[in-house]
Amino acid sequence: MAEVAVRPPASFPASKEPPRARSARVPELRSLESRNWLIHLYYIRKDYDSCKILIKEQLQETRGICEYAVYVQALIFRLEGKIHESLELFQTCAILTPRSADNLKQVARSLFLLGKHKAAIEVYNDAAQYNEKDWEICHNLGVCYMHLKHFNKAKDQLNNALELNRHDLTYMMLGKIHLLEGQTDKAIEVYKKAVEFSPENTELLTTLGLLYLELEVHQKAFEYLGNALTYDPSNYKAILAAGSMMQTHGDFDVALTKYRVVACAVPESPPLWNNIGMCFFGKKKYVAAISCLKRANYLAPFDWKILYNLGLVHLTMQQYASAFHFISAAIHLQPKLAELYMLLAGSTTHTCHPCLVTTMEILFLIDVRGCYPG
Repeated sequence: MAEVAVRPPASFPASKEPPRARSARVPELRSLESRNWLIHLYYIRKDYDSCKILIKEQLQETRGICEYAVYVQALIFRLEGKIHESLELFQTCAILTPRSADNLKQVARSLFLLGKHKAAIEVYNDAAQYNEKDWEICHNLGVCYMHLKHFNKAKDQLNNALELNRHDLTYMMLGKIHLLEGQTDKAIEVYKKAVEFSPENTELLTTLGLLYLELEVHQKAFEYLGNALTYDPSNYKAILAAGSMMQTHGDFDVALTKYRVVACAVPESPPLWNNIGMCFFGKKKYVAAISCLKRANYLAPFDWKILYNLGLVHLTMQQYASAFHFISAAIHLQPKLAELYMLLAGSTTHTCHPCLVTTMEILFLIDVRGCYPG
């Protein structure tokens, strides 16, 4: 047999171009949430102008369906006082994610800020269906019921919130409800539990001190107010209360020293200028007392105690017409206080003006008959 010659494989000319390397980089796909981290960064830095510009760009790219951008825009509107606009945006978030309890809580919060407490309660109840163990929902429900004066429901919700998670704010709202019901003892018990939970909360300590001061339990009042000042020496409420205790015991100079500190913090406080005026009255500096009381009256024209003190000082200075003016104004605001009528009688004793006599007769008829004379 003839041998078959094996043909060598054909050789092709080598390619002059180098082989292309495969790209290991995956092409980027633009995500709806791609700029959320930057929006969050601007927001927590309180750079709201840059944040709003970025949100606008993000919403234009995503055609308005980026939930986080809408959510942060609503928060910024709320901070700017645009509650209606923030409510509309939070409702948009709730539509984009219907089962989000957080979005529903923000809708309810905006309704609460608008004074729509019943509508807020309905939305909070809807949010509770998705998160039953959220203490914030129970707390806010209690606050809404408190504003509607449904105190029993409010207390139930606040107690539920405390069972889920203890917070200072919940204790304070529960104590406030007891005070609104006139149950000072129960309020004190609630505040005591709050102080046990948070012993360094100066607001709780000050509130307890003020309640004991109203009950004239001066030792405990001084104890709690002293603790409040230990943790916060610039707490003007505690300083004002401590100064009033010293003023009650006749230590006018020490009280004025305390009030000088308060005046730097809250120079427009009506109780402060009232107390300063009565300190000067105690020191028999009547002109200075009237000056301070007039300032307090300018800041709080419907405070009957300031009017009472102004009438008392004018009566002491034998300025009977001015005394009658302020005392009669106090009587209109507090008509069932016998001491005011005693001062009014003292101011009319030394004057024979027929207008004053007629006014006294009318007040007498109102007091006796319970109605205006026909």
